[in-house]
Amino acid sequence: MNQKFYFFLGVVFLLCPTLFVSAQVSAPNPFGPVPSANQLRVQQMESYAFVHFSLNTYTDQSWGFGNEDVNLFNPKDLDCRQWARTCKEAGMKGVIITAKHHCGFCLWPSKYTKYSVKNSPWKNGKGDVVKEMAAACKEYGLKLGIYLSPWDRNNPDYGKPEYITYFRNQLTELLTNYGPIFEIWFDGANGGSGYYGGANETRTIDRTTYYDWKNTYALIHKLQPNCVIWNDNGDRGDLRWVGTEAGYVGETNWSLLNATGDVPYDMLHYGLENGNAWVQAEVNTSIRPEWFYHPSEDTKVKTLPQLMDTYYNSIGRNATFLLNFPIMPNGLINGRDVEAAREFGKAVKDAFAVDLAQLKKTTASNVRGNSNQFGAGKAVDNNTNTYWATDDKVKTASLTINLGKPTTFNRFLAQEYIRLGQRVKAFKVEALVDGSWKDVANATTIGYKRILRFPSVKATKVRLTITDSKSSPVISNVGIYNAQQILTAPAVIRDQSGKIIITPADKESIVYYTLDGSTPTTHSKKYTGPFETVGKLEVKALASDAATGKSSSVMEDKFDLPRKDWRIVGVDDEKANAILDGDPTTVWHQGKDKKLPVDLIIDLGKEQSLSGFRYLPDPGLWGPGIITTYQFYVSIDNKEWKLVDEGEFPNIKNNPLIQIKKFAAVNARYIKLRALKNTEGNDNIGYAEVDIITAER
Repeated sequence: MNQKFYFFLGVVFLLCPTLFVSAQVSAPNPFGPVPSANQLRVQQMESYAFVHFSLNTYTDQSWGFGNEDVNLFNPKDLDCRQWARTCKEAGMKGVIITAKHHCGFCLWPSKYTKYSVKNSPWKNGKGDVVKEMAAACKEYGLKLGIYLSPWDRNNPDYGKPEYITYFRNQLTELLTNYGPIFEIWFDGANGGSGYYGGANETRTIDRTTYYDWKNTYALIHKLQPNCVIWNDNGDRGDLRWVGTEAGYVGETNWSLLNATGDVPYDMLHYGLENGNAWVQAEVNTSIRPEWFYHPSEDTKVKTLPQLMDTYYNSIGRNATFLLNFPIMPNGLINGRDVEAAREFGKAVKDAFAVDLAQLKKTTASNVRGNSNQFGAGKAVDNNTNTYWATDDKVKTASLTINLGKPTTFNRFLAQEYIRLGQRVKAFKVEALVDGSWKDVANATTIGYKRILRFPSVKATKVRLTITDSKSSPVISNVGIYNAQQILTAPAVIRDQSGKIIITPADKESIVYYTLDGSTPTTHSKKYTGPFETVGKLEVKALASDAATGKSSSVMEDKFDLPRKDWRIVGVDDEKANAILDGDPTTVWHQGKDKKLPVDLIIDLGKEQSLSGFRYLPDPGLWGPGIITTYQFYVSIDNKEWKLVDEGEFPNIKNNPLIQIKKFAAVNARYIKLRALKNTEGNDNIGYAEVDIITAER
């Protein structure tokens, strides 16, 4: 019987030797750095949420100074279940709560400070927001993360060695009393003016050495071994900031950096191709312009197209997506934010509901050892733990998916099996249209996930070609989708003369608008070109597709008085008018011969009652000349000046949005914005727009 059995095996081997070869083919060896189990777990979450809530919420500030009254904190309708439900509906897998922001106020009853909820009127000092957030996360199946600001503007010991003990004591409370923590988040803002227990002074620290991160990390790993660390304080964590809070990472995005050394902004944005440590990218942005709630931003909630752009420019570029929801003073997320989150979650789900590539017949130009174990079909089997792989020395290869019939699509998804490292440097996508191959898209890195968008194409086959790779490609998943097109709201500006200019994103769209505060419909006034306006104005507009009857979300903006009589004093440069043209994309920089402080003086043309001003810096990525510290003066005659406001534009380097500052009403014809300091530590000062807020009469 044994002889017959061996004879049978011999016949099978002669007839089908590949069966035996396949069984002996080994998997590719890892190439370069690879993610830890914790890093991989967070990458697979893909998206999670921030919630920002503190005393800043009650003072309408971005950053508190540490002297805000704890009695302000009294969110009578606080409902962490609403927060968790909103995040869940947005498709998020976890929530990171700002347990302590820079002001030092603690959302949990820390036994190490009086500056916490235990001394607030909320629940008679018996409340614990972090505890309620943990319970809500558990109920909705979300993971809990903690934001703990290393900077503390309230603590008298900040800047001294004693503060590190205080900081670690608070960290220990948060990591031991609230269950499993998936991520700890350390903001990079450090040092500056503050209350500091009544000292009211400016303190500076060396953020690379002061916190002794090595021992702090050891504490985290001991208390929460499954937790990842996000840190922007000069010491590598598990995830990295991408150099902007605008909601995108570079089209080329390596999940690698070097384990030590300074990190330039561009390296944060793109990663380092030959980095020696796995430090994956996390894209953080807010559903509104700012992180904390400001009533003035109720009309500035990101639209569905904006949220989808962020999705494709974060998750679709090999990063995780961290979306912030500001909490209102009553303890709830605003209804506009909730609705935007719900629409966003549904839109993502709908866009990727049907994978046109799944289980389709697939072939490859090379398969590792000619083995079914690594065959082309492993890329379309709906299992990210299997993968198509090539032989070791094969760095360029193609995979073809036969759709079976002419099929329309506009999205292409690819994933590498990153447990073996990130390898692909460049690839392209082609479509077989009417018997001819046509280029659809070209891109660089893939990593955990890459999603490409392009105009709809109808094809019978789709081909992925790896054109450059650091090692043999290992592709775990390929997806093809036909996502519904979402109409983008039009853009509105008011130029210096007072003309309203409305620009649709799609030139084929028809724009409808209102000027009376009402919501526009396709029965509202049709936009036919720029038109003159006077006085204060509220514009609402939408774009409509005549062919489908679908409309965009509504764009809303409020404008103060026209600036046609304004002129910049003492400047003989026509380019300076970019400050007043209403176009946020045009920028002017004062001459480099100027030395700080630098003054910008504007003649308003006539005396007016002012109650604030607006400053928009260069909005480009890492734009130069951004003012951080300022003074604002007013004058009737351009001789006698009165200081009406001074301070800082917090977080403006990372989030270069329009800054709105208000003060008690005062009459003036001239205004002077004095720049005391910029983000670069030099004398370059730039402006995209400067405007005023006139007092209500």
